[in-house]
Amino acid sequence: MIDGPGSAAITRLLVDWRGGDQAALEQLIPLVHDELRRLARRHMARERVGHTLQATALVNEAFVRLIDVQQVKWQDRAHFFAMSSRLMRRILVDFARSKGYQKRGGGAQKVSFDEALVVTTEPGQDLVALDDALNALAAFDGRKAQVVEMRFFGGLSVEETAEALKVSVDTVMRDWKLAKAWLLRELKQSSA
Repeated sequence: MIDGPGSAAITRLLVDWRGGDQAALEQLIPLVHDELRRLARRHMARERVGHTLQATALVNEAFVRLIDVQQVKWQDRAHFFAMSSRLMRRILVDFARSKGYQKRGGGAQKVSFDEALVVTTEPGQDLVALDDALNALAAFDGRKAQVVEMRFFGGLSVEETAEALKVSVDTVMRDWKLAKAWLLRELKQSSA
């Protein structure tokens, strides 16, 4: 769960870390590690069978990239995990592209992004095609793309997404519905 016990402590440590306190980072790591592993497992569950990258390696790579990010003004725990999930998606997409998977082929299966699903659990989806569609959505409407990233990839609830984006729950629900329809259309067009 993104918001739970220790949420205030994690937010304080994130703010202290942003301010340059390296001791805060050392205290933060054990508090967020389990949640990052959960996010990584969620991302990996959508990958093809036999993927050579493991959840632990995904967590480690995401943490290395998070540590290098100095310009992020961490708002709270939900914001941190949303950014972590985004980084994990980026790592997996970069990995897939480096292995020669292309939007139309390369042995990848097409994404099943059923409008009725809040979060899919089907493995073996084409992350590259979804990433391309999500990037196109971001160019068109950045907030809707963020809603998809937080809900689909990060597993955040509607309420957690609303909190992280500083919008209402109704806005998140509306963005989620429209983004899913837009992405479905894009994915259908790319597979045609």
